[in-house]
Amino acid sequence: MDRLLDIFRALGDPTRLRIFALLRRMELSVGELAQVLGQSQPRVSRHVRILADAGLTTRRREGSWVFLALAEDPRNEPLLAAIEHAAGDWVDEDAARLAAVRAERAEAAARYFEAHADDWDAIRSLHVPEAQVEAEMARMLGTRPVGRLVDLGTGTGRMLELFGAEATRALGVDRSPEMLRLARAKLAEALPAAELRQGDLTALPLGDAAADTVILHQVLHFVPQPGAALAEAARLVADSGRMLIVDFAPHEREDLRTRDAHQRLGFSDTQIGGWLQASGLQLAQIKQLEGGELTVKLWLAERPSAIRKEAA
Repeated sequence: MDRLLDIFRALGDPTRLRIFALLRRMELSVGELAQVLGQSQPRVSRHVRILADAGLTTRRREGSWVFLALAEDPRNEPLLAAIEHAAGDWVDEDAARLAAVRAERAEAAARYFEAHADDWDAIRSLHVPEAQVEAEMARMLGTRPVGRLVDLGTGTGRMLELFGAEATRALGVDRSPEMLRLARAKLAEALPAAELRQGDLTALPLGDAAADTVILHQVLHFVPQPGAALAEAARLVADSGRMLIVDFAPHEREDLRTRDAHQRLGFSDTQIGGWLQASGLQLAQIKQLEGGELTVKLWLAERPSAIRKEAA
């Protein structure tokens, strides 16, 4: 009964009720919530603390940012259903404001990509030697045929250049038209059969099971909702297919948020593993590469074959 009273006290405030409803849609930072709610971050943080103390939400610190999510507790489901059933127009209005906040951030990242397209490969090389990363990627992928390759957030097409010749089909997707223009110029002679498409990582212009190998190379930290992006990427992975993710380990370089448009300051094995498992993929290998300002991690995941799943 004490927990039940704590829950009703926590939700007995309009702002906290709105926060609870917003978090049902996705994980959000305190800053995003503050923008949607039109309140200061300290005030939102106080409300968030009350929800967390009642066991309704979880908090995850990343540098100076704090991200919120609903607690994974089946006892919360009836509360969510009740709110969904009885909610008024404020739920849709908050959702619209959230979409505007996310669109604004996406546009800022797009402007950054456009401004730095010409020297994008050089920017990447500042963190850890790319030759070392690429050699490790080749080692991890070299045990099996590449098959149908999809490179998400392809940028200037470097991953297609590296692995496309071994693929039965090589396709790159990027949101930036300028990046795709540079990729086409780079691949015109090196890999003329490569396909390039414009698309968003959370709504890819490809069907289910469209790839045997999916690569996300140094792109996930630019995505506001990486879990959703990984779920969409996993949708492309065919039976017995693979996904290789290359990104940074958790770090404290706050300047990268503003200087280089990073949305996330790296990822832990637990985060990546949880997202992959929720998407139906199994984490097969993890590799850590040090030697630059930031530590690079490689995560290789696999889609179990239907035959092996039935046998199990």
